[in-house]
Amino acid sequence: MAAAKEGPLRKIKALRWWMIGLLMLGAIVNYLTRSTLGVAAPTLLVDLHITAKEYSWVVAAFQGAIMLQPVCGYVLDVLGLKLGFAIFALSWSVISMAHGLAWNWQTLAGLRGMLGFAEGAANPAGMKATAEWFPAKERGLAGGVFNIGASVGSMLAPPLVAWAILAYNWQAAFVITGALGLVWVAAWLWLYHPPERHPRLSVEERAFIAQGQEAHLRSAGTRPSISAIARQRNFWGIAIPRLLADPTWGTLTFWVPLYLTSVRHFDLKQIALFAWLPFLGADLGSVFGGAVSMWLQRRGVGLINARRTAFTIGALLMTAVSLVGYVESPYTAIALITLAGFAHQTLSVTVITMSSDLFRRHEVATVAGMAGTCGNAGLLVFSLMMGALVTTVGYTPFFIGLGALDLVGAAVLWTVVRERKPDAA
Repeated sequence: MAAAKEGPLRKIKALRWWMIGLLMLGAIVNYLTRSTLGVAAPTLLVDLHITAKEYSWVVAAFQGAIMLQPVCGYVLDVLGLKLGFAIFALSWSVISMAHGLAWNWQTLAGLRGMLGFAEGAANPAGMKATAEWFPAKERGLAGGVFNIGASVGSMLAPPLVAWAILAYNWQAAFVITGALGLVWVAAWLWLYHPPERHPRLSVEERAFIAQGQEAHLRSAGTRPSISAIARQRNFWGIAIPRLLADPTWGTLTFWVPLYLTSVRHFDLKQIALFAWLPFLGADLGSVFGGAVSMWLQRRGVGLINARRTAFTIGALLMTAVSLVGYVESPYTAIALITLAGFAHQTLSVTVITMSSDLFRRHEVATVAGMAGTCGNAGLLVFSLMMGALVTTVGYTPFFIGLGALDLVGAAVLWTVVRERKPDAA
């Protein structure tokens, strides 16, 4: 009997949102694996006899390697999003599982360095997908949806890692989170296709995406030039605010569990109960930042000014974190840190998305990677300062610093960035 002939695949309505959802799941896994160390730190540091200063070098190894994001972005731009991101995600999953083999701070730092390089692909991948799949008016919200993954992954880490440690050991926590990454890689290779070749994308949605994208930012068909990008003021207009803002995320991920243990005297169960709350706030901030930008655009505010306004709102809210060291109640401190998570993602998703607003399609992943390098440089310096000084001056000066840095970033965003004109080169 002859085989039945397959008909055309059924089109999926609003497929672009399903695709950004798939990227968001990848970001969840990415940030879950990178956040495992922070939650496991109070246990791991005791087991491996690691000091706070040595721990800062372990964190620095990750941040130093993730500063190679421009390399990741360049690979994604050259190989394409599907293959390039699959390679990086497979790598970070295996490396995360290998963390369970660490026996001292040096081996742990080496593994963190390798993990940092592989995980540096996440944000460039998300921005590249946003640029390819969404019209300009939706990119802010799409970027917010993607960045929910960072918050959700970090939010899942405290209860999941604490459970793994209590049920098994800290080594098992790294194996479990890494294995989840392997599952996602299989789903990615099966489900993702670029918009120009996706069999489930309707003609109407493909046209809607294309018509809503700025003609002057469409790919020129050439490879991105890192030197040419670095000479543009708009690059520095978004890179410097990243440098000033990203220390907040590193503090929430790597240092807050230690702060809660050493200063607020939380045990592992209390960390599991409360340390995820700042990332819940960050989830809400990811959506809020994109929604504010979209709301302003609908009321006649230009795209870039809408982004800058959303960033400024987040920067003003961030000033509340300066009070963390002065409140007596640990629960008030948690509330202020949670507000910091909300404020940070409000402004962070805004400035990250601007790489797709200001640069051509074939440059977006490279620009996002280069800006990410600046952001992680700020986090690296801030983390090393914490490791060197926190045992003598405490955490309060660092919380005050986080509250002030984003205000400077907002000033840079308003004064340096220029909206790109259609006839600009």
